[in-house]
Amino acid sequence: MFQAISDSTRRTLLKLLAGKEMSIVEIANHFPISRTAVNKHLHILSNAGIVKSRKVGRETRYILEANPLVEIQDFLALFEPYWEDKLSALKRLVEEDID
Repeated sequence: MFQAISDSTRRTLLKLLAGKEMSIVEIANHFPISRTAVNKHLHILSNAGIVKSRKVGRETRYILEANPLVEIQDFLALFEPYWEDKLSALKRLVEEDID
């Protein structure tokens, strides 16, 4: 899953699909790459379980499946205390320089 979201194009795809279903044509219009390239990115996201697809007539429509992203959120939450400590130390350093 981390590999699937590591690419900036795929992260942009996820943002586009958050809360709305889109066809490959609609999605591809947002990118300067071919529809085939967009489809490859969608395939990677789909294999990771982050994007769902369904057939509507002759087109395939895609939507974000956010539940698997909770695993990533849970993993990153383990590091929040570290980030908070570093941010607090930075704040103290900056405030000391101002005085």
